Amino acid sequence: MEVLNAQAPVSNEEIERSIRKKFHKALFSRFTRAINTYELVQEGDKIAVCISGGKDSMLMAKLFQELARHHKFPFELVFLVMDPGYTKANREMIEYNAALMQVPITVFESPIFDTVDVVKGSPCYLCARMRRGYLYSQAKALGCNKIALGHHYDDVIETILMGMLYGGQVQTMMPKLHSTNFEGMELIRPMYLIREEDVIRWRDYNHLTFLRCACHFTETCSDIRADGSSASKRQEIKALIRELKKVNPFVEGNIFSSVENVNLSTIIAYKQDGQVHHFLDSYDEKAKKEAP
Repeated sequence: MEVLNAQAPVSNEEIERSIRKKFHKALFSRFTRAINTYELVQEGDKIAVCISGGKDSMLMAKLFQELARHHKFPFELVFLVMDPGYTKANREMIEYNAALMQVPITVFESPIFDTVDVVKGSPCYLCARMRRGYLYSQAKALGCNKIALGHHYDDVIETILMGMLYGGQVQTMMPKLHSTNFEGMELIRPMYLIREEDVIRWRDYNHLTFLRCACHFTETCSDIRADGSSASKRQEIKALIRELKKVNPFVEGNIFSSVENVNLSTIIAYKQDGQVHHFLDSYDEKAKKEAP
């Protein structure tokens, strides 16, 4: 559990006012920009806003409430909380924050923590896949056609680097995805353009305390060690980006832009719809076309 400030949190009215006023540009404007840019919300949608209890998903719930008040067309929201095996204290913290922030949560339980506890090494990938499956299933049962996850801009650029350095591939979190296992369901990431530092500023300004990932693995392994390594590859990437920023303050924006400005004519190979395309496939043909 993350304890940041002993001062009591402010009221829901003040929390909402901070989103409309002080953090409007950094949070709500970027939230709506992502929704408009990537066409994440349509009329008649019923969206399961997935809440883990952390700062990002709780803020996302408040941003969706604000959006619903001012949007030009109707859509429905379900604030969905999955309890994968939280301790009593962690479950109570989620319920307390939801009541404080007037977010009407729907809670269901799953056995995920018990399942991944026996996995050797890092269970994070398996945990994430299982979480998504349970969320899709519950959301569909509630009549939703979309689930919204609270991944932000920093998650996106970290994923790009993780894929390159640890996975040997160029990829990132997409702003939206059609589910391959749950027909008619879609995943959206409306916090795609919001910076984590602004989420933290909003949290601390309102004296709020949220959960970190509350599984046994991250409770013991999420911090950076003295030698700069970490059991969490994402934490290592965060540290790497901080170091790169010391040399180039624009490095984060450049990482993000790198997956928007891909020039396929300068790529050795790429995959599309499961098929591999290699530059040699059309190398000689292109030379003939360019010949005088």
